[in-house]
Amino acid sequence: MGVGAARMVEAHTRDELLAALGDAWGEDWFVLGGGSNLLAGDEPFDGTVIRILATGYEAVPGAADGYQRVAIEAGQNWDEFVAWTVAQGLQGVEAMSGIPGTAGAAPIQNVGAYGQEIVQTLVSVDLIDDGTDQIVTVPAGDLGLGPRTSDLKRHYGSVPERSAVIAGIVLDLRVAGTDPRPVGDERIRTALRLDETDAVTLADVRERVLQIRRSKGMVLDPADADTRSAGSFFNNPIVADHVARTLPDACPAFPLEPAAEEAQVFDLATWDGQVASPAETPDFVKVSAAWLIENSGLPKGFALPGSRASLSTKHTLALTNRGGASAEEIAELARFVRTRVAAEYGIELMPEPVFVGVEL
Repeated sequence: MGVGAARMVEAHTRDELLAALGDAWGEDWFVLGGGSNLLAGDEPFDGTVIRILATGYEAVPGAADGYQRVAIEAGQNWDEFVAWTVAQGLQGVEAMSGIPGTAGAAPIQNVGAYGQEIVQTLVSVDLIDDGTDQIVTVPAGDLGLGPRTSDLKRHYGSVPERSAVIAGIVLDLRVAGTDPRPVGDERIRTALRLDETDAVTLADVRERVLQIRRSKGMVLDPADADTRSAGSFFNNPIVADHVARTLPDACPAFPLEPAAEEAQVFDLATWDGQVASPAETPDFVKVSAAWLIENSGLPKGFALPGSRASLSTKHTLALTNRGGASAEEIAELARFVRTRVAAEYGIELMPEPVFVGVEL
């Protein structure tokens, strides 16, 4: 599925990336990393695709005691980098083992798995803003990072808050060593079925995560048709608590931490001494998209009649190409899934991949 672009440029260095973007500004352009979270349409893309191939990572100074700061090029294979951190005894991304794609894509949708998200370790990104010819360093706190989102992400049906390209990222990772120790994060323990006192190495955590991902068809394997997908096709919906309470008790739901209240600033020369009560905001809950899909009557392996696209036989959240499927066949299945879940539970699933030339 998906076809080529009018023009493809490979950028092996930051200078090559700047030059390629300079030629593309003002026209249709798209930056490609690993392509693992992308659905490209059946018609050619009438623009320039720039493939970022700058790789590498290195320890750099600047982290607090007990941590190591690492700078990573945007085109670096993510899982190769994670494997290196584990071997070095650096903690913070081991639960994100097996996620395909490149390091530069990680902040765009705040990738995460099993209790870890890139926002927990991200210090800054090196950005090239649309229409500019220089790289600027932007703190992580200025990127609008949230559940599978950021100001940089091209959400379906909208443009990003900030149109820019990531040239590199910087993480601070805890120096944990390679010896076994208890896992402090309850979410990781739950996912890996560990007790509070179970001592495991970072390598153990990585291998257990990879085993889970393999069981769901979420580790690339050319021999397994279930891995021919764009990963999790739909985001786990975030709904108000009162909406979540209308769902069956069996639906997995995870309360989100409330957003911190913004400080109120007053001009003492004009302040009347009154402080407005903070506005009441509803509590929000993240619910399982996979559960909603399967319990809408769409089992693993479901396919529309005659279609070469189907839900994964291992995991209903992945829409897979069973061989020769067009992008339109994937989109048709996605529309059907969204319609069924909305009809059954009143919740509209939102796609996670980036779409180019595809409409739902």
